[in-house]
Amino acid sequence: MTEISFDDFLKVDIRVGKVVRAEPYPEARKPAIKLWIDFGPEMGEKKSSAQITAHYTPDQLVGKQVMAVVNFPPRQIGRFMSEVLVLGLPDASGEIVLIGPDGPVATGGRMH
Repeated sequence: MTEISFDDFLKVDIRVGKVVRAEPYPEARKPAIKLWIDFGPEMGEKKSSAQITAHYTPDQLVGKQVMAVVNFPPRQIGRFMSEVLVLGLPDASGEIVLIGPDGPVATGGRMH
């Protein structure tokens, strides 16, 4: 593993957002869900495509707080522009489980 400095870590802007809309993304190469996430008044709403269909349905995601990297450049995922990278961890089968706060926090808050 390569060590990084604390200043390098500070360059990665990880914030909490609230999923306000979620839709299946059947056109994606791998099963995915399109997410619209509210990051509060400073950043507004951003989109993401996430391969999280093993553990989540679109209906389960609306209202959920999630963590995301918000300062990567946008990335074209098929016909959908993904603006943030939603964070998760693999379960025993390698399927992604989302990372989020274990209690309500202010939307848009930055991880430290």
